[in-house]
Amino acid sequence: MDEATADGLRIAVLVKHVPDAQFDRHIGGDDLTTVRSESILSELDEYALEAALQIVEAHGGAAAGHRVTALTMGPAPAVNAVKKSLQIGADDGVHLTDEALRGSDAAASSKALAALLRHVGPFDLILTGMASTDGETSLVPAQLAERLELPQVTFAASIELTNDDGSWTLAARRDNDSFAETIEATLPAVVSVTDQINEPRYPNFKGIMAAKKKQLQVLALADIGLQPDEVGFAGSWTRVEAASPRPPRSQGIIITDGGDAGIRLVDFLAGQKLL
Repeated sequence: MDEATADGLRIAVLVKHVPDAQFDRHIGGDDLTTVRSESILSELDEYALEAALQIVEAHGGAAAGHRVTALTMGPAPAVNAVKKSLQIGADDGVHLTDEALRGSDAAASSKALAALLRHVGPFDLILTGMASTDGETSLVPAQLAERLELPQVTFAASIELTNDDGSWTLAARRDNDSFAETIEATLPAVVSVTDQINEPRYPNFKGIMAAKKKQLQVLALADIGLQPDEVGFAGSWTRVEAASPRPPRSQGIIITDGGDAGIRLVDFLAGQKLL
């Protein structure tokens, strides 16, 4: 990965097409992969995209040469995550799609994404959400930073960039239970952001129409120099051995107040070790 560009920031935002949380999730097929028939842009990735757009706007926007690129990997429908990002404000998009990617775990995904970023980069800043809303492992940002040999900051609740004679420095605040800490890094870097960093914007009519004219590049594994056995099931470190539907929810306990409802409620909570 090259040094940060001097003629404007190039920010990559990793986005993912995930099952809509409004519907039940299902594992299907002989390979026990997630069913993605009802999928949308991951809500947590919208915070990363908003962070990128705010950084660009705070430093002169497109007029200063700054660009935001949305990238994803996955089957054909995954392109919708990139299209939604373009409608929200990303300048261009990249979709890595290949049948061999099917079944990729976090390790295989980070390998594919690292190769993709090298191929279409260099980027000064790589932003991700704090987790995907389907796998929820939070592993990919750290693995990505390791593969790209870049500094990383995880779970950033705020980001500020400063430019000192063409050298960009990032300061990120991380909020813990009892204290906050500020981490600094020189660019290029990988940063994952939390859902407390901002309030993502919605695409407006102008943005939706403008997105139709923005570049969207579609690539396969061969284009980025990877072999099929390096990703997917063959390149994964983990595998789902079994899956079953969660049991139906049982009826709760109803406490009717007969003068002792408070005591019975306390006894119930204590029995559940909630007190």
